[in-house]
Amino acid sequence: MAMDSQHKKRYHKRVKLIFNPVSGSNRESPNKLMDVIKELQAWKLVPEPYLTEQDSDFSAVVQDAANQGVNTIVVCGGDGTVSAVAKAMAGTNTTLGIIPTGTQNNIAFSLGIPFHIPSAISVLRNGKHLRLDMGVASCKNISTPFLEVCSVGLFSSLFESGDMIQHGNITRIGDFLATLTASPPSEIKLILNGTHEIKNTGHVVLISNMPYVGRRYQVGSLDSFRDGLLDVLICKDMSKLNLMVGYMLKVAGSNGDDSRFMNFRVRNIFIETRPPMTVMADGKILGEGSVNIEIRRRTLSVLAPDTLTLQKKAGESFEE
Repeated sequence: MAMDSQHKKRYHKRVKLIFNPVSGSNRESPNKLMDVIKELQAWKLVPEPYLTEQDSDFSAVVQDAANQGVNTIVVCGGDGTVSAVAKAMAGTNTTLGIIPTGTQNNIAFSLGIPFHIPSAISVLRNGKHLRLDMGVASCKNISTPFLEVCSVGLFSSLFESGDMIQHGNITRIGDFLATLTASPPSEIKLILNGTHEIKNTGHVVLISNMPYVGRRYQVGSLDSFRDGLLDVLICKDMSKLNLMVGYMLKVAGSNGDDSRFMNFRVRNIFIETRPPMTVMADGKILGEGSVNIEIRRRTLSVLAPDTLTLQKKAGESFEE
């Protein structure tokens, strides 16, 4: 790969490389880690590898790296790994770099980071620092930062079995179908920015900090990760089948006018459901019932391409 003329003049820089060996295409090549390390070294980046495990303590990994003077954390994995590490980095003086190797890579896509590994690594040297907002979901007296999306309802309940099916574990199809069949709609109460109350009956509420979720459906403005607002999507009168095939998100990302959908942009939202529905933030179940979600401005530093172009999408905003 051709590198910029200033490349050879750069100093060596240490980075912490958090590598997920089972994300997306990583499983197809046992040599993927060595390929990434060699490419990093070609850019005079000195990687200190850490291979993720099911019970990885990313807060400890980030803190240990910072204690050793390593302030750039490079994640080679998919959205789940990126989000988990971002959660550990929230509010610190560390900077996140992303080498996308997952299934959807919505976060990298939203930031303009290329999926070609050498090109993504070049961003670690040629990119610019962006300060991203993060959401914070408080459920069962526990507050959890999230980078991508918080969901309440059916999507949350089905996530674990659906994710395992997507990664090849077809034995979970029975669990998926049983949950889908047994899940009733709930009475949903929303309080937007502490003042505006909405009541509805449905299966799902999505609260997004990034423009793309799911199978790369656009649910927010292209700069939603730094606009100081959360994008809220709720719907009514929609079957569970339509929800599962992505119709809800397809319509949300289009310019069509569908009365079954409500879109809001807020700084804070309180959600209460009866019967209680499952709350999930970036793939992690937080509990059931009520949840309070708010935006935290510019809490995460990320390296993104210098050519990133942001556009704004019109939406309904409850700003005071």
